[in-house]
Amino acid sequence: MDDTDRQLIGLLRENAGLGGIARQGAEGGPGTVQNRMAKLERDGTIAGYTIRLRPAVDERRISAFTTIAVEGARIEPVVRTLRGDPSVVTLYSTNGRWIWWRRIRADSLQSFDQA
Repeated sequence: MDDTDRQLIGLLRENAGLGGIARQGAEGGPGTVQNRMAKLERDGTIAGYTIRLRPAVDERRISAFTTIAVEGARIEPVVRTLRGDPSVVTLYSTNGRWIWWRRIRADSLQSFDQA
């Protein structure tokens, strides 16, 4: 990874859209930027992209942490289910009695009963 790659990654941290990179002045033209991005994705340097919503846009304004204990060798299906749950914002792996913590968001307290 060279300085141009580091610059691209820095720009992505500010705005993960390719249009944002072009507007922020990445070195090279659009073709160069696209080729470098493709290379960084192929070699695994960039593992994925995400978005941030303005707080006013996300209606799920209530946030909570829950702990999860998984018995036996059933951790894989549990984690797969949690990753597919739209109310789960983040999963944290821990040690001790509570193996996982999850951060969930909902639009009402009643929604937490279903999460």
